[in-house]
Amino acid sequence: MSAQTTALPDGVTTPPGRARAGIALAVILTAQLMLVLDATIVNVALPVIRGQFGFSPATLSWVLNAYTLAFGGLLLLGGRLGDVLGYRRTFMVGLSIFVISSALGGAAQSAEWLITARAVQGIGAALAAPAALSLLTRSHPEGPARNRALGLFAAVSSGGASIGLILGGVLTSGASWRWSLLINVPIGIAAIVIGSRLLPDTERRREPFDIPGALTAVIGMTSLVAGFVWIPEYGWSLRTVVSLAVGVAAMASFAIIERRAGFPLFALRLLREPNRVTALLAFMLVVGGQMGGFFFLVQYLQVARGYDAFTSGLAFLPLTVGIFAVSRIAPRLITRYGPFAVGIGGMIILLAAHLMLSRITLDGNLIVGVLLPMMMLGIGAGATFLPMNIRILSGVPAQDAGSASGMLQTAQQAGGAALGLAVLIAASGIGSTGAGATPVPALITGMHHAFGTAVIFVSVAVAVTVGALIRERVVARRAAAQVVEM
Repeated sequence: MSAQTTALPDGVTTPPGRARAGIALAVILTAQLMLVLDATIVNVALPVIRGQFGFSPATLSWVLNAYTLAFGGLLLLGGRLGDVLGYRRTFMVGLSIFVISSALGGAAQSAEWLITARAVQGIGAALAAPAALSLLTRSHPEGPARNRALGLFAAVSSGGASIGLILGGVLTSGASWRWSLLINVPIGIAAIVIGSRLLPDTERRREPFDIPGALTAVIGMTSLVAGFVWIPEYGWSLRTVVSLAVGVAAMASFAIIERRAGFPLFALRLLREPNRVTALLAFMLVVGGQMGGFFFLVQYLQVARGYDAFTSGLAFLPLTVGIFAVSRIAPRLITRYGPFAVGIGGMIILLAAHLMLSRITLDGNLIVGVLLPMMMLGIGAGATFLPMNIRILSGVPAQDAGSASGMLQTAQQAGGAALGLAVLIAASGIGSTGAGATPVPALITGMHHAFGTAVIFVSVAVAVTVGALIRERVVARRAAAQVVEM
């Protein structure tokens, strides 16, 4: 047996050579990019979509929310399905659902048709995304090789939203908003064909499926995400309060069920590690601020500055370049300085960027006042996301790879994106669908409040991470002292 074969993690039955492994990683990254950018790719096309289908302001947001709700609400279930059914199989099923629904969304003839297709897209994404990350971690043992792969994955995950805005602007202005969805079809089909032959296979487990846990997880996560996305639109209305209450009750029931289940949907033991929990919390806070920045900067460029979809999308290029440039050197920085130092440095850059944007003005210099802090957001995200991913996934048993991947991406999609965006929009005082009707001075004032709140988010994330670092060093010193005494 070759060295390449024996070096593979347990459960992987297809031993890829270096070229095969590189192509397989490219498939995973391409699929992840499609899944992430679809959360924002139609943002800049919303005015066109509203005019074509006659959306009301109250229903237009569901072109975005339907995807977010299904994606974020089903991630825990998707992660566990990968553990039980096999990661490649789950990845292929999810990606197939995503591609088919993308084609249907691009062909939509009514508002209801489009929203339904977007929801089904989210279901496919919730199955494929955790499986993609699990395939990556199972194919790369912990160490520099995994860090490099995770660096690319983190860059795609954090930069996908901004790429979606750029690509959405190009496609909407140059062709049609429909291509924002239809572009997934040829790329997705290629990923399915290549992935079915080159992605490593993992064994299917013969164990009972936790149906009560699955039901409570889906109800709980979906209700929580729905409540979060309704806060900006409806405030603390009856529907919002009931949705959040149902979500909290269902997730509490889920925790009780999982503690007693013989084969739980989610491995609660993953949350016994304080370093992992603090990394998850900091991750949610940072992503929340980042997604809020995307939302408000699009409104600023289109409403306050009067740019079209193409130009406003192109303005996010510095952010995207910053993410991918830093992601290439982040693994080496982590090897030299450790994930804590690199992560804290990245968050400090994010903090400075949010501070600059909290002072944005209508007639200020675009390069200094907008593009520079946007590039800093990209640099900070590129330096922050990989260390957090490493801390969250470090030490995860092979049988829990899917649960850990679902947990990480739930923190990013449901926790950070939905909760963070809802809080920032609420702090701004403007509605999620009524920015076009909001007077420009009110929009600028709202942005000051929103980015000021993002500063608080990142400040708390820095404090939590510094606290985790101090705790880790104290534990290490105690362990060293015990060894000396022995």
